Amino acid sequence: MSSFTTFVINPAAGRGRVGQMLRQLETTIRQHARSSNLQITITQAPGHGLEVARSAPAGSRVVAVGGDGTVHEVVRGIAGSDKAIGVIPIGSGNDFARMLGLHRFSLEAALQTALHGSVHSVDLGLVNGQPYGASLGIGFDAAVARKALSAPTFLRGMPRYLYSIFGVLKELELPTLELVQNGQTVYQGPSLLVALMNGPAYGGGIPIVPDAVPTDGLISVAVAGAFSRLGVVGILPRLIVGQHVHHPRLHFFQGTEFTARFDRPVPAHSDGELLLPSHTYQVQVVPGGLRVIRP
Repeated sequence: MSSFTTFVINPAAGRGRVGQMLRQLETTIRQHARSSNLQITITQAPGHGLEVARSAPAGSRVVAVGGDGTVHEVVRGIAGSDKAIGVIPIGSGNDFARMLGLHRFSLEAALQTALHGSVHSVDLGLVNGQPYGASLGIGFDAAVARKALSAPTFLRGMPRYLYSIFGVLKELELPTLELVQNGQTVYQGPSLLVALMNGPAYGGGIPIVPDAVPTDGLISVAVAGAFSRLGVVGILPRLIVGQHVHHPRLHFFQGTEFTARFDRPVPAHSDGELLLPSHTYQVQVVPGGLRVIRP
């Protein structure tokens, strides 16, 4: 593997926290890297991180400094290549870092891991042909992700997600879903949300599919069926601690390929990044399709 390392720093991540840390970050990176085979790029706009990751040298390490949005761009930029992604988790959710066991690392520990950790492979998700790393959510949770964009800046992680949930409950209107797994319909009916996961958690640590494993070659799926507003409020305490899995209106599946069809365009997000609403989402897994840096 190449000794070259590219740092992709998103100053907007963590509601601007990364931007406030830029001088500290650059100084710390250069102190620990001690190498001329180093590039530090401060992203200027959405999509810049993807282009930086895509143009990084073959076989190199590309380190996302920020949150899941920054990670998502790097994942898209290196998917299908021999490059590996490292993460310095300074975002408001950090669910990809959580999937890799990095979310509680200090800045220096995360940096040491990114520079010197081992390269492993995890599964890569594809939604309508586009890569994602940890999570894909369709329906209610995507509306929540959109609402989170306007949440108070002091809210981070799960509190931000919960604030947004209550903000969209008043507009609840369930679409009808047909979920097809490898050509066979496994669910049909009203659906609050569908989560198609590589990792167990999204929304800043909510364990929507607690048993999901990013190295098993499978997409782990949770379908929430016909929930009322009161039902959503009732399931939240159980959902937060991962005790929702036996609820009769929650359905779980695993497989290599799924198609989610709706009776109207439904919003979605991959790794927290909003997608254009669509009637149909085709999802598949690429086993071991993403190289990652872990301790």
